[in-house]
Amino acid sequence: MVNKEQKFGSKFLFLAASFVLVVFVKNANCAPFNEAGNQGEMEDGEAWTMVQKSGNQFVVNGQPFYVNGFNTYWLMVFAADQSTRGKVTEVFQQASAVGLSVCRTWAFNDGQWRALQKTPAVYDEDVFKALDFVMSEAKKFKIRLILSLVNNWEAYGGKSQYVKWGKAAGLNLTSDDDFFSHPTLKSYYKAHVKAVLNRVNTFTNMTYKDDPTIFSWELMNEPRCESDPSGDKLQAWIEEMSVYVKSIDPKHLVQIGLEGFYGPSTPNRAQYNPNSYAQQVGTDFIRNHQVLGVDYASAHIYPDSWISQSLSDTHIEFTKSWMQSHIDDAENHLNMPVVFSEFGVSSKDPGYNSTFRDTLISTVYTNILNSTKKGGAGGGSLLWQVFPEGTDYMDDGYAIVLSKSLSTANIVSLHSKRLNTYNSLCSWKCHWACKKKHVADNFQFHEEL
Repeated sequence: MVNKEQKFGSKFLFLAASFVLVVFVKNANCAPFNEAGNQGEMEDGEAWTMVQKSGNQFVVNGQPFYVNGFNTYWLMVFAADQSTRGKVTEVFQQASAVGLSVCRTWAFNDGQWRALQKTPAVYDEDVFKALDFVMSEAKKFKIRLILSLVNNWEAYGGKSQYVKWGKAAGLNLTSDDDFFSHPTLKSYYKAHVKAVLNRVNTFTNMTYKDDPTIFSWELMNEPRCESDPSGDKLQAWIEEMSVYVKSIDPKHLVQIGLEGFYGPSTPNRAQYNPNSYAQQVGTDFIRNHQVLGVDYASAHIYPDSWISQSLSDTHIEFTKSWMQSHIDDAENHLNMPVVFSEFGVSSKDPGYNSTFRDTLISTVYTNILNSTKKGGAGGGSLLWQVFPEGTDYMDDGYAIVLSKSLSTANIVSLHSKRLNTYNSLCSWKCHWACKKKHVADNFQFHEEL
């Protein structure tokens, strides 16, 4: 269908997006988009290959691959219980119905309820099988996974749980940030990395490190090392762990999981930070991403958390400048794609309404498309977060239930179609000089968004 859209212009795109929504609402079991943008079951074999990086773009089979994705962090935990396992399938069904192609989720749960890793290097096989199920279901709906390997925060264990394990083993530890520097704690993390990457999926019989269902590994969700504002301690950890992951799995992409704050090495970029505190948390966007083994950059977008909970146009303007500064850096300093791997707005914020949420999402998508039109480094974005119906009790305020948010689903679907058009109509070698130019001319991006 996408191959024909260029003939009919933007009006056809709106009709097509509306059609997708009708199908989505009426049939939660609809077939997923494939990578050419058409609906249908996933084809096995050569069509499902690793995502790679070429310069500042992602590529699949030599063609560009731009990401329209989402976060649903709790998939493994839900899959571990038969009474909730169906929600995993449901969220993949609904996401694929609007063309979402990548999901970011946790490949960790350390020492907590329904833990994957009960103690260092000791695993609950039933929970590991639940992660296997998540992988196999994602593949059915042709959704690739970004798997994060540990949390900076206490939820699902995180670095604080590693420190608790270390103290229980008799180590003299004074801070959760010892996670980044103590040899024993680093060995715990490496053991977890090794266990996950070498895992053989009990549903597909494929080793994780060989499975193209995985888009990339993420070293850590939102790493911060506030005890060392210089950034040296976290930098050393990133350097060690990115190479370690690549030593086990050289095939998959690796990202750090950063929020995108500018640090001491680039004082001229600090003006783009949301506040002065952001420069003191031990992260350093450009320096961190220049590390050997890191393939692409990440940044998150939470103006309602970073600037003010009271929503205003200031949040939209910040989002624009934040995104553009990181796209510029990815192009001019890093030569890699950047993915805005979390963005959203909370329904708990003063002044919140769905129109503001749609405006924020449209702003993010417009900035991605502005980069895409030029073959730039804006590699894509991931909503925080997409939930199926019946999971309201997990909502942190940011949950989007697509079947209940038709205006949002419409925006997501239309953006998916635009990106899929770019993904399917231009080979990498043409350098955007042939069909891409004509496709871009047919899309009135700003007016439609």
